[in-house]
Parts: sequence; C-alpha cells; structure tokens
Amino acid sequence: MPDLLTELFSEEIPARMQKRASEDLQKLVTNGLVEAGLTYASAAAFATPRRLALTVEGVLANSPTTREERKGPRADAPEKAIEGFLRGAGLTRDQVEERETPKGPVLFAVIEKPGRPAGEIIAEVLEQTVRNFPWPKSMRWGTGALKWVRPLHSILCILSDEAGSEIVSLDIDGIASGDSTKGHRFMASAPFSVTTFEDYTTKLKRAHVVLDAAERADAIWHEATNMAFASGLEVVEDAGLLAEVAGLVEWPVVLMGKIGDDFLDLPPEVLQTSMKEHQKFFSVKNPKTSRIERFITVANRETADNGATILAGNEKVLSARLADAKFFWENDLRVAKSDMSVWTQALENVTFHNKLGSQADRISRIAALARDLAPAVGADPDMAEEAARLAKADLSSEMVYEFPELQGLMGRYYIGETEKNVAVAAAAQEHYSPLGPSDDVPTAPVSVAVALADKLDTLAGFWAIDEKPTGSKDPFALRRAALGVIRLITDNDISARLDQYIDSELLKYELTQLRKNGSEQDLFTLESTLDEISKHGVFGSAFRAVVNHIKTSGDHPFEPDVQEGSVLKSVADGIEQKSIDLLSFFHDRLKVYLRDQGIRHDIIDACIAMEGNDDLTLLVKRARALNETLATDDGKNLIQGFKRANNILTQAEEADGVEYSFGADVKFADTDEERALFAALDQAEAKISPAMKDQDFTTAMSAMAALRLPIDAFFEAAQINTNNQTLRRNRLNLLSRIRTLCLSVADLTKIDG
Repeated sequence: MPDLLTELFSEEIPARMQKRASEDLQKLVTNGLVEAGLTYASAAAFATPRRLALTVEGVLANSPTTREERKGPRADAPEKAIEGFLRGAGLTRDQVEERETPKGPVLFAVIEKPGRPAGEIIAEVLEQTVRNFPWPKSMRWGTGALKWVRPLHSILCILSDEAGSEIVSLDIDGIASGDSTKGHRFMASAPFSVTTFEDYTTKLKRAHVVLDAAERADAIWHEATNMAFASGLEVVEDAGLLAEVAGLVEWPVVLMGKIGDDFLDLPPEVLQTSMKEHQKFFSVKNPKTSRIERFITVANRETADNGATILAGNEKVLSARLADAKFFWENDLRVAKSDMSVWTQALENVTFHNKLGSQADRISRIAALARDLAPAVGADPDMAEEAARLAKADLSSEMVYEFPELQGLMGRYYIGETEKNVAVAAAAQEHYSPLGPSDDVPTAPVSVAVALADKLDTLAGFWAIDEKPTGSKDPFALRRAALGVIRLITDNDISARLDQYIDSELLKYELTQLRKNGSEQDLFTLESTLDEISKHGVFGSAFRAVVNHIKTSGDHPFEPDVQEGSVLKSVADGIEQKSIDLLSFFHDRLKVYLRDQGIRHDIIDACIAMEGNDDLTLLVKRARALNETLATDDGKNLIQGFKRANNILTQAEEADGVEYSFGADVKFADTDEERALFAALDQAEAKISPAMKDQDFTTAMSAMAALRLPIDAFFEAAQINTNNQTLRRNRLNLLSRIRTLCLSVADLTKIDG
C-alpha cells in the first residue's frame, strides 16, 4: 500500500491559525479519501510558518469496485416516476431489471462503479480541499481567483511505496503539483525534491526547517531554561506565548537580552505584559527577588555574530516600549497619590451598557450591594463599600488603557501606594475572580463581598433588561458570572439567601426606569419599600406584604394601588418572574458545577425542590450528603422502599378522595414488624429534626437510611390494603409518616430509579 505526502507551501501563515489549519487539512483530506473508498492506516499533519504538510500511511492503491442495487417503482407506474428513478440511477430503461414481487412487477437497478486509481481520487480530494479550505480569513493575489490565507506558491503531492514514488498530478489555478519544496527562507532557499515522508523531514532539517511545532516548542523551552539557569535566573512560564512563538519560526534560535536599569523597578507584571504583547519576549526573573531582569527572544535564523545584532535591535525597540510603560506608571502614581476620585469621576463618561448606564452608575450599585453583603461574608461594611468604589478606578488609568489585561492588578498597586487598608487594595485585583472553573477563589472577606456584588449586579442588570444567554450565545459572559457566584459562596462556606439580594437589585433597576418615566407616587412607594424588600426572601410575596403594611400602617400620605393593571402590581409581577428565572439560572449552573464533581442531576433536583434553595451553600451540603447516602446499599434500597410507600399512598388517596396525614397510632399495629417500624420512625425523627435545624445533613441522611430495614420488613409482613378498614387507614397513615419524614430531608420523588 502506498503512502501519501502532500505539502502546501505559501507565504507566512499567522501563528494563531496554524494548529487549526493542520487539523482541518488532515480531516478534509482523510474524510474525502474514505468517502471515495480509499481507506488508510494512519495520518498526521504538521504546520510551520510557511507550509502545511500531511502524511497518510497505508492508502489503498485503488478504490474497490462497488455494486449497488436500488429498488424502484412498479413497472406500470406513471412515466414521470420511472423517469425520475432512471435519472437518479444514471441508467436507461433497458438497463434495469423487472422482477416479480407480491405487489406485482417492480423495477430494480443494479449500479456498478468500477474502482479508480488512488492518484486520481487524491487529486480530486486535494483540489476540493484547497479550494474550500476553512481559513478564518483568506485573500486573493495576482489575477487568479484562488483564495488562501497568504499567496500559495507550490503544491507537493506524491505517492510512494517500495517501488519508488510518483507525483500525483493536479493543477490548481496554474499551480501544478510536484515532488519538490524549499527549506528556510534565508538559510537554505534552494528547492529540493523528496521521495518519502522520512526523506522529506530529513531534508527539511538539513535545510534548517523543523517541521513539528511541538519539537520547535520543546527546543525553544529547553534552550531558554538552560540559558537562564546558567545566569542564575528563571524563565516565567507561558504556554500560550511558547505555542505562538513556535509558530513564528521554522528554525528557532534562542537569545537572551538585558532590560535597561531604568525599567527594572517597574511592576513585574507590567514588564511581562509589555514584552509579551508587543515583542513576543519571554520574561526572565530573579528567583530570589521575583524581579524581571532579562528577556528571551527567539530568532528565525542563525547569524555570523551569534545574534548580537538581533539582540541589539530588540533591546533598542524594547527600551522605547518600556519607556512608554514607565511614563504611564509614573503618571498614574501621581494621580493615585493625590486623588483617585479623578478616575472614578471619569467613568461617568464611560458607558457600561446603553440600557444599564455608565461605569460610574454600576460602581454605585456595586458599592451599595457590597455593603449589604458584608455582614453575610464577615466583612466590615464601610470597608467593603470603599473597596467597591475604588475597585474599578484603574479603568481610567493610562496603564490599563494601554494594557486592558492589567485591570485590577494595577488598581491593587495604585491603591497600595495610598494610605488605604491593604484589604481594599487586594479587592481591586481579586474582585474579578474567579474567571473560570480553575481560577483561584478570593477568600479575604472584603474581596469576597466586592466580587459577589460585582457579579450579582451584572446578572441582575442583564436580567432586568432581558438580555439573557440563549443556546450557545452568551455575549456578556453571564454563565461565567453565575459560576463565579456559586464558587465564591460555596468555597467560602457562606450562608446567604440570594433571593433578597437579587430582588433588591432588580428593584433598583425598576426605580431607575420609574425616575425616567414613572409617576411621583409610584416612585415614592417603591423607594419606601426598598429597605423592607431587601430583608425578605421571594420577591412577590415580600413586595405584597410590605405594600399591605404601608396601606394599613398610616405611615404614608397615600394608599399604594396594588390592583390588577396598576404600576405597582405590574412591577411586582415583573420582578417576581425575573427573580425566579434568575434563581433557576443559578440552579442550572449549579447542576453543571456539581455534575463535574460526580453528583447526578436528579440528586440536585431533589435538593432544589426543598425550601431554602436560594442558599447555595445549604443546597450543596444537602446534595453532597444525599449523594453519599445514595452511594450506600441502605440508601439505594431506601429509595425503593420510599417510592413503594409513596405510590401506594398516592393511589389510595386518589381512590378514596381523602388525605392520609392524620397520624398513625401504634396501638392499631398488628405485627411485630409494624410495631418495629413505629419505633424506628420515632428514633429517626428524634435524630432528623434537630439535625435539619442544625443543617447537619449527613446525620439526617444517615438516620433516614437507617429506616431501610424496618420499612422492608414492614412491607414483607403487612398487607396495606387489607379488608380491615381500621388497619388499612392506620397503615396508610403510617406510610404518610414515612413519606413526610423522608421528604423533610430531600424530595426523593425526584430521584431516578
């Protein structure tokens, strides 16, 4: 079986596109071959700045001959039906067979497709691949119509086996295939021909081209770390930068340069970001001081002076870049030390969202919410509010304007230069976290308060204007914000009712709208109820309770109207629905979060159905305890016993039209197993009730699981629907007690199985 080697040689391919392009080349070509009947043993694709290469081993020399039989219409079917069948089969009327069937004579077409040489198929597949390649961006050049990411120069395409190699002939817009390629642009630009993939890689390396991107990356990192180690330094790890640099060179030459003394006192993150973003340099730090002192650059060629000229040029350009960074740093420090309110005032002119106001408006909301959240997270309210007002001030700084990725971090530096509490400075950086499932979660109370306020305000705001995630679209990263809230609350073991904070935020947005176009009476009523609303749970009932209090207390100069069609009724209903919807969104994200920890969705549903499901810490503790219980044999069997009891009881209540919940009496027990169940329920209830009050779900679940044996024994010994109506009622009431006790721990009706 021959092996295929193809290379598409062009001008420089952007580094960010190379990996995906090599994967697309392999997928398109191999899928095309298989669809045409050419199977293969293995395939691998490679990319350098100037070439995409693909090797496919063990390709069939010819596609197999195929024979397909198609059943058509009846022989006496309308002429148009027969013509359509013949056209689809590519045959004439005398080329099809007429066979007798139970339904009469039917036409059958036997279509034979002879096999074709591999070269012919490969040429078609490769041309189709090149003409329809899915580049994110492509271009045309010269007078041709062909599109490619950069001008395509040559196509290498050969089939090789023990007998030798042959060129797969194809021509794409005047670019004819061949068996030759070129090496390094500067160090070995003469063309050379190849016969196999091994020959190809060997000659490329002689021509100063390392084909494999992983090999280039390994070589860069190995040389860089050795070079730094020789000077007593360390290279700052950056996997993304390493992959990008490996895509910029075909023959990596690692060089280490110096950073000017004037710039060594800049924050290390500023140096690292500036060198990475502008120059693609690796930072080299002193492990004793963590100060960035050198840089690593990767050239694409060897030089007679061992890179001295290249380094000199890079150091000169870097000095100019760092001079700008130093200017920004010093200017920003002067502002920070004098009056940071200049920055926060500037944010009044920065729009956060056209329906949600400016960044300054958002900061005011976050500050108020951070103060409300502070007691729940153990933070000082005054400090939490101050931290929230300063956390985003650095968005107006020159450094963050130049390097947006340094937001928060620069705020920590700038606030740290003032006399503010260190916790306030830390909150500026930490309130953006966590940004993802693997990001660290803040633990300092002030940082937690501001981080929660930031994310809750974002979620409530976009819910208020009906800009929710849909399907795979989430332009405002609301799923990430919800996961951040979940991790902040659960990782820090915070017990807080989310409803009251969500309701308060949604009401603030309604107040903003009413200030623009509402009546003075409606506005006064809503503002007067805000403090009361924030102390309650579910919005709708809380809102109506407070409004009714206003109507009956006589503390206000008018009676608010909560009738159908009134503004207050409309606001209450709208906020209630949005609050419920947002809490449901948190529950959906919590399911994903806990599922990754091995907790099934039905277990989470069983806990969400319980009261207090807006306390995420409580919810997670309950779910984990239930998960552990159901992992035991007693837990699994208890579910079956509970469902049996619940099904029998439900059917009896529906048939009798009554509710059996008036209490079973042990004096009517007829068997030892029945009396044992009464005793077991008494013991379980004595443990479960106080455990649930103390949120000790593990103890409650264990006590519930201990009911497994007495429930099983009861069902084995007793007949529920006996003819003795006294016994029947008592046993149904006993089942009701089982159901009530189990449902007090979790809604076991939601459990699968």
